[in-house]
Amino acid sequence: MEARTQGPANFDVITAVQHLNKAVHAGGVDPLVLELVHLRASQINGCSPCVFAGVASAKKHGETDERLHNVVTWRETPFFTEAERAALALTEAATRIQDGAQGVTDEIWDAAAAHFDEKQMSAIVLNIALTNFFNRINRATREQAGKTW
Repeated sequence: MEARTQGPANFDVITAVQHLNKAVHAGGVDPLVLELVHLRASQINGCSPCVFAGVASAKKHGETDERLHNVVTWRETPFFTEAERAALALTEAATRIQDGAQGVTDEIWDAAAAHFDEKQMSAIVLNIALTNFFNRINRATREQAGKTW
């Protein structure tokens, strides 16, 4: 499969995304949690370039292969903290918003809010939304795995 676009992205969009990324990372959330959130949303959406880049970025932050290989099965493994589990549950609920899906229930929100303050919750939600934004662009344009940004 070939990518549908070859040119660079619009400069204004790149600048806006950089500001959003800065806001995410200023939220006080452990960078590894943000990487897990990014990776899980990208797995759900089948975004190969984001999965590829997410794994590479997580490794740069010190993430282990054992945990990275088990993000997709986080519920069935002992490798994640309760805070990480809450962030992953929030990620799945916020990403799977198709017709009829429950979305983020009070139970899911409250479980995450028990581990993260309001500023951190805002950063996690923005990270989920930004990841879904990139996933959808990459799927539409058939961006290929193998790049890191």
